[in-house]
Amino acid sequence: MGRSRYHVLGTQPHFLTCTVINWIPLFGKVEFTQIILDSLNFLQRQQRLTLYGYVIMENHLHLIASAASLSKEIGNFKSFTARCIIDLLEKNNSNYILNQLELYKLKHKTKQEYQLWQEGFHPQVILDEEMFRQKLDYIHNNPVRCGYVDDPAHWRYSSCRNYMGQIGLLQVDLIDVLEKAEP
Repeated sequence: MGRSRYHVLGTQPHFLTCTVINWIPLFGKVEFTQIILDSLNFLQRQQRLTLYGYVIMENHLHLIASAASLSKEIGNFKSFTARCIIDLLEKNNSNYILNQLELYKLKHKTKQEYQLWQEGFHPQVILDEEMFRQKLDYIHNNPVRCGYVDDPAHWRYSSCRNYMGQIGLLQVDLIDVLEKAEP
């Protein structure tokens, strides 16, 4: 059982964040980002996770998602992706990053050599349409705020394109929020 003070309330959509330990910028490498995309796609195909919005940044990701057991599915996601990424780092002899994952591993994690993800995923239940719109806007504008792109649609690792009627890297269950943003 996790030590999180956050709780998931039913199957409502939640805004959540998964962060790499010590904010190490792993997802600047396409092969690591592809592991994240493939894992999310798998959970969707297996109908274990409904994805409404996402962004993958260089050291963290944000999702708006729901599931029958969101805590369990995100825990499985983080465990699986950590194992895949660490295996790839070992295969590529990426000793500098592996040393960082070992150095910043929490002391109580004695049964593992490395820690890739920070503990928890900070779920915030989406209470209404206004909150959904605010979180989706926050997600899509994250790469703009970081200075990576000028237009959120130019960030390929985001659901922004999906909401613009374009093809994104992942399927998302679209919620009609954009038309209601104007008074």
